[in-house]
Amino acid sequence: MNLELRKIEFVQEFLKIQNEEIISRLEKMLRKETETSLEDSFERMSIEDLNKRIDQSESDFENNRYKSSSELLAKYK
Repeated sequence: MNLELRKIEFVQEFLKIQNEEIISRLEKMLRKETETSLEDSFERMSIEDLNKRIDQSESDFENNRYKSSSELLAKYK
């Protein structure tokens, strides 16, 4: 069974639930799993890498290699 079909079947079963306590527990479980998944998707940056990135950013700013917030906003309007 593929993932899309499993999700559809899950939602159909979820919609049949009449017990608020069960829905609350499922909501908590979903939040916890989502948070864990997001945390796992980020890689921690070493202090050395962070300092390199800061140095590069400062160099870019000093050499006028940046865009102002108004320029960025104008790009997406």
